[in-house]
Amino acid sequence: MPLTFQGRPLAGLTTCVLALLPVTTPAAENPTLASAPALSRPSSPERSPSADGFLQRWLVLEPIRSNSRLTDHAVQEAVKKDYFPNQSSVVPRDGDTVTVAGEALTWHALDTLAYNVNLYHFARARGKPTSFVLFWAVTVVDCPEEVRDARLAIGSNAASVWWVNGQEVVGIYGDRQTVIDDGVSQRLTLRKGPNVVRCAVVNGGGATDFCARFLDASDRPLKGFTIVLPPKSP
Repeated sequence: MPLTFQGRPLAGLTTCVLALLPVTTPAAENPTLASAPALSRPSSPERSPSADGFLQRWLVLEPIRSNSRLTDHAVQEAVKKDYFPNQSSVVPRDGDTVTVAGEALTWHALDTLAYNVNLYHFARARGKPTSFVLFWAVTVVDCPEEVRDARLAIGSNAASVWWVNGQEVVGIYGDRQTVIDDGVSQRLTLRKGPNVVRCAVVNGGGATDFCARFLDASDRPLKGFTIVLPPKSP
């Protein structure tokens, strides 16, 4: 089934934006986000990547409990397990919920002030577990023109697997710290219009976070695009 965005095939959209419906509640007025100082609700309809190309707006699902080891095989098995419907293709909305093992989990739209998304702070602020868990995150990179020979460059604590437009492109494994550009995909083409970036991060214990950016054909940070996320669920 082809990936769609707001009812249209992804390849058919032609605008370029990182976005959500504006939300004006600052973290300082929101007790949930106050304990995650680098994370906030999006307050603008669109966002560009950082000066160094990092993607700083994501939809993140509350953590799924997982006792997976961090080896290549175990992580691949954990991320390929079916937890909720359409997990490999859905572009969720802020506030959407899924049920995993009888527990309702919510998707949250987040901006990060840093180059990385601090999943430990995200989970702890919501009273969710931070150890022996799996996080799903999704964003949509909307490009004004086709970009050939790009590469997705990522880092994570701990293991992670990444997809672009439904194709698995890179994974890193083991109990590791987040290092910028720790894993880099093969050359790929970003379509004109929206491109879905999806990741699954598996954490054993302690701190957990991730970072991601695209590199151009000369391995420089790719910019000149924005990110478009669906409107918040009614």
